[in-house]
Amino acid sequence: MNSAEGPARPGGRHRDAARTRAEILDVATREFSRAGFAGARVDEIAALTSTTKRMIYYYFGGKEQLFTAVLERAYAVIRQAEQELDVERLDPVAAIRRIAELTFDHHEAHPDFIRLVSIENIHEAEHITGSEKLGTSGSPALALIGRTLTEGRRSGLFTADVDAVDVHAMISAFCFFRVSNRHTFKALFGRDLTASGRREHYRALLGDMVIAYLTADRAADTGPPG
Repeated sequence: MNSAEGPARPGGRHRDAARTRAEILDVATREFSRAGFAGARVDEIAALTSTTKRMIYYYFGGKEQLFTAVLERAYAVIRQAEQELDVERLDPVAAIRRIAELTFDHHEAHPDFIRLVSIENIHEAEHITGSEKLGTSGSPALALIGRTLTEGRRSGLFTADVDAVDVHAMISAFCFFRVSNRHTFKALFGRDLTASGRREHYRALLGDMVIAYLTADRAADTGPPG
């Protein structure tokens, strides 16, 4: 068998290995995000890709490894977007806004990513912890935020005593909640956080909140009581 080809499919045909893996990952992403890790079935994933369990095991090794591969690819998408983000010519305030907007846009455009991360948290990040790729990939956004915070403090714009992970958590929390909790939030409060008519409102609100925290006048907070 040619090393560039996968195992034979029914009918004796071969398929390009990368293409086959990508198609399996596409379907597995949908199935895991829909049914969770426990609920997703390799048989169903195989049927939806018109392939076999044997081929899935050939490429991934099993359900655990397949879910890990799905997570690795999902995180690779946002890491690539972070890597391509150019904020070097922006002032610190504009740079932080742009980083926040990237996360906002990505989470909105990839609801499957939100569901997968929620599922992985239920499993206490056991698949991420066991992944060599995710354990060493880091986050380009952290480096961008770190450099931006340093420049913001140097110029006197930023006053908050926080690091890049703190700011990343602030941004991610809002963006994640907006998508992950949109159904319960709407049921309880009658407002759809992902409604298109309020999208720009929330996108600007995110930047406003983070910048307001980073630039707050803390001298007033530490003065003597009035």
